[in-house]
Amino acid sequence: MAKMMDRASGSGNPVSPEYLEQQRLWEAASAKGKPRTGPGSGATDRTLSDVPLKTVYGPEDIQHMDLARDQAMPGQFPYTRGIHPNGYRDRLWTMRQFAGFGSAKQTNERYHFLLSQGQMGLSVAFDMPTLMGYDSDAPQARGEVGKCGVAIDTLADMETLFEGIDMGAITTSMTINGPACIAVAQYIAAAEKKGIPRAKLGGTIQADILKEYIAQKEWIFPPRPHMRVIVDMIEFCTAQMPKWNTISVSGYHIREAGSTAAQELAFTLADGFAYVEACMKHGMDVDSFAPRLSYFFNSHVDFFEEIAKFRAARRIYARHMRDKYGAKDPKSWQLRFHTQTAGCSATAQQPENNIVRVAYEAMAAVLGGTQSLHTNSMDEVLALPSEKSVEIALRTQQVLAFETNVTNVVDPLGGSYYVEALTDEMERQAEAYFAQIEEYGGVVEAIEAGFFQKEIAEASYRYQRSVESKDRVIVGVNHFTREENIDDLELLRITEETAREQSSRVAEIRATRDSAAVAATLARLKVACGDPKDNLMPHLIDCVNAYCTEGEIVEAMVSVYGRYIERSVF
Repeated sequence: MAKMMDRASGSGNPVSPEYLEQQRLWEAASAKGKPRTGPGSGATDRTLSDVPLKTVYGPEDIQHMDLARDQAMPGQFPYTRGIHPNGYRDRLWTMRQFAGFGSAKQTNERYHFLLSQGQMGLSVAFDMPTLMGYDSDAPQARGEVGKCGVAIDTLADMETLFEGIDMGAITTSMTINGPACIAVAQYIAAAEKKGIPRAKLGGTIQADILKEYIAQKEWIFPPRPHMRVIVDMIEFCTAQMPKWNTISVSGYHIREAGSTAAQELAFTLADGFAYVEACMKHGMDVDSFAPRLSYFFNSHVDFFEEIAKFRAARRIYARHMRDKYGAKDPKSWQLRFHTQTAGCSATAQQPENNIVRVAYEAMAAVLGGTQSLHTNSMDEVLALPSEKSVEIALRTQQVLAFETNVTNVVDPLGGSYYVEALTDEMERQAEAYFAQIEEYGGVVEAIEAGFFQKEIAEASYRYQRSVESKDRVIVGVNHFTREENIDDLELLRITEETAREQSSRVAEIRATRDSAAVAATLARLKVACGDPKDNLMPHLIDCVNAYCTEGEIVEAMVSVYGRYIERSVF
């Protein structure tokens, strides 16, 4: 690892005597300046993530840099400047708005609207019961059905969700982790009922269970058996779904939990490397599956810090995949990622300000080289987004793509003293975290010890203190406030009628399906769960095709693996 981070061998960038004299004169003038006072003045010397900042950056800050080793050209190892030689000149990022609410029928109508407005791909938001593996009529689901996403209980719901949509022509991203294997099985079965073979399906399943233990807390099984489930899914999709991204390793929710940019970067890549190691230990060749791994990052409001984070992520990933894991295919070295603007930066106060925040965050993601992007709607902090606010969010991306001209040059901030120095700092902090995680024995062991949870909690506390002390300004929250009435906003509200209708739908499926087939497929799944040599995915597809509910499938697996209970570490 030390070899990866060795900067001493860099060719360097000599600084002229004339520049040094200019620097001396600037320092003398700067020393006479008076520090800014007033709102936000307490945080001018550091980034949002508390990285210390100089007043100005110059060639001395990148003297260590070897251009061939640390940057190269776009499309060249280590991909700091992007994974494609021509960037967005060849192809724009995919505009993939996250959508899902109420019933499958309601969400299907929203999908048709978004596609008609120029959206390029679909992204499924599931409701909380679905994310936790409970059916809509379960006691644990009460009050939550359809509230934060769409309720998907059986194959019938997945069929309705994509009614009238060519699943072979669009790509679909599904944000679900605990029951991700079931969602993939449902998606395959729904497509095959339309006559679309699984090999034609393109898209992404999140399936990143490690970050659930670290940050989002939507788990079902304990970490070790769940890693087996993930490996089975990656193995199956690698063999049978060549266009499918087998996992989307997610830093987004780590950042939403309160992490710094460097923590998001380090913990996300550490999770990704843990999946790589698990697949290799299972006997898979790294180049057989690594090209279909993808990542999911948060784009927060500190503009340059986010751009540096994305550039550092590509460089770190390329070096580790080639030098540590021995990948030989350049596609295995290339980090491909989706970005979503920061939900945690949005405010309930003056929600129209969120439109502005999202625009800056989206531009940071694009200047950082994202492959796809979701822009949050202004009202998401208050409710599921209305159709109008979703349209504004999509139009934000379209203005960015077609009017600002930021897509005309690849990595336009490459070579900026500040951006390059901050990119290096992001990499340095990430490598330091990798070393700490290794001391625990790996990601799973660090989760069990509570390491990630403690680090994020401390970072979140520091940030909250800076807001409460008003060192950091949140416009409309701790400065520039006004009286307002959110009742004036037109919000999307999900009523309990949706839950009643969905519960009736589940009951109808149970009453009309082949109960013998349900029992038989669930029994075979239980046996497979106990046999590490038997891939679970074919059994899950059988269960789905028999119209087993998600809750029934989960309970069958829980009977073998158990349920995870987090150990308190605070």
